[in-house]
Amino acid sequence: MDEKKNYSNDIVEAERTDSKGPEVRDEFPEPDKEVFRKAMFKLDCAFLPAVTLIYFLSFLDRANIGNAKAAGLMTDLKLTNHQYSIALTVTYVPYIVAELPLTLLIRKIGPHILMPALMLAWGIVTTFQGFVTNYAGLLACRFFLGAAEGAILPCCITYLSTFYTRTRLGKRMALFFSATSLAGAFSGLLAAAIVNMDGLGGKRGWAWIFIIEGLITVVYAVICFWILPRDPSAVGYLSPEEKQAVIQALDIDRPPAEVHEELTARSVIGILGAPQMWLVCGALFCSGTALFSMAYFSPTIVQSLGHKGIMTQLYSVPPYVCSTALSLVVCFYSDRWHLRGPFIIFSAALSLIGYALFLGSKNPHVRYASLFFQVMGAYVSAPLTSTWMPNNLAPFYRRVTGIVCGFIVTNCGGILSTWLFPTTEAPNYKRGTSILLALCVGMGLFSAANMVFLAWKNRKRAAMGAFDKGGPELDDQTELGDKSVHFKFIL
Repeated sequence: MDEKKNYSNDIVEAERTDSKGPEVRDEFPEPDKEVFRKAMFKLDCAFLPAVTLIYFLSFLDRANIGNAKAAGLMTDLKLTNHQYSIALTVTYVPYIVAELPLTLLIRKIGPHILMPALMLAWGIVTTFQGFVTNYAGLLACRFFLGAAEGAILPCCITYLSTFYTRTRLGKRMALFFSATSLAGAFSGLLAAAIVNMDGLGGKRGWAWIFIIEGLITVVYAVICFWILPRDPSAVGYLSPEEKQAVIQALDIDRPPAEVHEELTARSVIGILGAPQMWLVCGALFCSGTALFSMAYFSPTIVQSLGHKGIMTQLYSVPPYVCSTALSLVVCFYSDRWHLRGPFIIFSAALSLIGYALFLGSKNPHVRYASLFFQVMGAYVSAPLTSTWMPNNLAPFYRRVTGIVCGFIVTNCGGILSTWLFPTTEAPNYKRGTSILLALCVGMGLFSAANMVFLAWKNRKRAAMGAFDKGGPELDDQTELGDKSVHFKFIL
């Protein structure tokens, strides 16, 4: 098996070495369509769910404090609304600081080692969160939770982007980000069941939420050390031919020089001059604020509409289920049409309708209906904006740094979200809802501006014949990445 693996890798390496450069991408042999289809099917059935479950548990363990709050956390720990918001904010400080350095290590350490190690760390912290007895203990747990989870999302996005081509990544990202909406739904269902353990072992129901969900993460972290591959060439359930087909498709899609790219200060800092990165960051800030607002406060909003106890947890589930289905449909067409921006604008419009309904009516049924629009908009925009960033950045470390910058900005939106819905403003939450409505408009504007910029760049490059089959060699694409005139941006 090892000889076959080495033989396959030698073939692909020879193809990379012999090529003059990916500006004439037709020089790279097309993968066998049937073999490639089988490889994608296997990855979609095994690899993608394995990575998705990592983010599912990450989001679950970070956001379950909202369910714990509804189950009596604040009363038992004698927390004020201000202290609760501080506890949420504390999570994001180490979260943001840890993102870039840990994600840049993903190639050195290997995602198959780095990601399970981070999981194990935050799973232990989540479990201990169920044993806190005061405000100081809660702050300590939230701090270390943020430090352990900080790099997991950019690591997951980077990891997925090394297995799937740019135009196939969108619907996989929809499935991946369905983890967040399913985490919202599952968290409510699981919390509804766990709170019935109230008093067991002398622990309150909210404490069992942390303990059980944390232990689930610990167990899966250990499993991940055995099931995650380092890269496409190390996937045990792919045949040598299937591995070769995947690598050939990736070579055609991106500069093969990424394989040998060295980490330098220039490769990291150079991203700061990319307008497409900053425009997507603007959209990610708006999207992140809405996303985290829903995760932390949708149970609180449902509770403010008159539902109590277990019903609070259960009524928070349907909006997340609907958002998962819609996200999959939207991202399917986004991949098919090779478009991101128009669909992000659509998601912003959905959210805007939801916030407008909430502000414009005090009818509890209308407000509950508005929650569907809010959640659907937030969870449709998340995979699309997160896909748009790696789609238009190359080579590897430039793309990784852009991904990290995007999620640093997203988490800044998360910090803002922790202050938008204090219980003193229940049940109207006028200030927080108005801010989120304005951010929906901002997300649409950032997306429209990025589309205009990318279309302008593509037109300039097309006028030079850079996209013509067998066209002239206008620059060294291998070195320039997305700066090359041969790199076609996805709108």
